[in-house]
Amino acid sequence: MSQRIMGRTIGRYVLLAIFMVISIFPFYWMLIGATNHSSKMFSKPITLLPGKEFITNLVNLNDNIGIYRVLFNSLLVSGAYVLLALAISTAAAYVLAKFRFRGANLVFLLFMLSMMIPSQATVIPLFKLMSNFELLNTYFALIVPQLCYPFAIFLMRQNFMAFPSELLESARLDGAGEYRIFFQIVLPSMKPALAATSIFLFMTQWNNFMWPLVVTTSSEMYTFPVALSSLMGVSFTDYGQVMTGITFATIPIIIFFLMLQKHFISGMLGSALK
Repeated sequence: MSQRIMGRTIGRYVLLAIFMVISIFPFYWMLIGATNHSSKMFSKPITLLPGKEFITNLVNLNDNIGIYRVLFNSLLVSGAYVLLALAISTAAAYVLAKFRFRGANLVFLLFMLSMMIPSQATVIPLFKLMSNFELLNTYFALIVPQLCYPFAIFLMRQNFMAFPSELLESARLDGAGEYRIFFQIVLPSMKPALAATSIFLFMTQWNNFMWPLVVTTSSEMYTFPVALSSLMGVSFTDYGQVMTGITFATIPIIIFFLMLQKHFISGMLGSALK
């Protein structure tokens, strides 16, 4: 029996190791491409060792798209979007979860139905709106039009629904105002949900391609997805530059996730258990 259990344990570890290698290899291949010349990406045999062309690729990448300006734009747009969208989503979710008013369920149903509308269907109306207000090629146009994120409202509402309403009633009886209840009693217990929602919002905006492509008219306002797409040529593509750019675009996402990983995991488990 012990040998059978040991065999199963070894088999599980071997299977996990295989999945780990499969998961990590794309990141390793990205780093290999960023440190080698473009010609070695498709050489035979395949190059699996780091090269010495990273600085050259970085210089060429900066000359073509202005990598530091693109990094600044992406961090500014994504950071502001997370803060504003999280504030809007949290406030809307709290109202829908803990306040009883006529039509509350209908409003929530409309939010859920809006998730079924393809984002591409809203591009033309939003573009005309930004154009009429002369806001094209601005940070306002990149951030504000998509601040209402239905999934974030849904995720936060489900967590607010699990918060005991009795605590809210006790605080009201003790004379606490609604703002004090929200900021001092409810929000501190919502840190896991806030972290999970922040990660979703950050990744959504960081990887957003369609809207920044439509609303920006100059390379100075490009974010990473748009800037990297401009590197793809018709007859020739320098994959060393592309991999270097993807490396720069991936690092902030990994850092942001690692910063909130503990809260993210507890938030997901908590939502499942609730």
